[in-house]
Amino acid sequence: MSAPKLPSRLAAMSDEINVAQEAWLWLKINLAHLTGALAVLVAGVILARLLSRWADRALTGNSRIEPTVAKFLSNIIKYALWVVVAVTVLTQFGVQTTSIIAALGGLALAVGLALQGTLSNVAAGVMILIQRPFRVGEFITAGTVSGTVLAIGLFTTELLQLDGQYVMVPNNELWNKAVVNASRMPTRRFELVVPIAYADDLAAAKAAMLELAAADPRVLAEPAPVAFVAALGDNAVRVGLRVWCNAADFLALSWALNESVKLRFDALGMHIATGVAAAAAPAR
Repeated sequence: MSAPKLPSRLAAMSDEINVAQEAWLWLKINLAHLTGALAVLVAGVILARLLSRWADRALTGNSRIEPTVAKFLSNIIKYALWVVVAVTVLTQFGVQTTSIIAALGGLALAVGLALQGTLSNVAAGVMILIQRPFRVGEFITAGTVSGTVLAIGLFTTELLQLDGQYVMVPNNELWNKAVVNASRMPTRRFELVVPIAYADDLAAAKAAMLELAAADPRVLAEPAPVAFVAALGDNAVRVGLRVWCNAADFLALSWALNESVKLRFDALGMHIATGVAAAAAPAR
């Protein structure tokens, strides 16, 4: 058997002692930094948790803020606090955080440019949920799209059209267009304009319209129904009727009044002028 190589062992032991001494020396020199960093980490974690919980309760407890937006904003606050804590701890260790912050800023810019369309939809979704130009269950028209709102998300809004078709619309498309909300107000005005011949009895036509409005229980007494002459055309007198009703009764009332006016005018011997379109309010 060969004798152990004592010089090699001694050299290894010497190296280990040197490493331990260097570690102890580094620890003594940086003890203040380590203590400060540990204190900042503990205090930062506690403070971040407290602030994030407070923000979450404040946002979710606010009835004016949609739950989706409240959760989204509380998560942003939480992650922002964690980033601040991490940067502060690194600063205590003597790390130059300027380059890290610059790199994070560049990364955020690159991601923002890559997801420009998606982020615009998110921003529009947040604004829709905060401003609430429409809510779930309301009927809206925006551009060429109309329907009852089924769901409002951060990226898209889901609608159900009158013909039963499902439509998913990017939030940016809704936010950048004028939105007509047919359900927001409790009452709506319906207007019907019918062209009749000049030879017909104008007073009888107006009286018949008012009688039909008074006979329908869906027509509100206030504001009172009004019959009027809308215009004098080349071939016809345009006789109009304006009534107010509850928003939920608008569609059924418009159908009923159109039909009853036609039948009553036929019974009175009045002639709805041909070649002149009768005007009415939108179908919804």
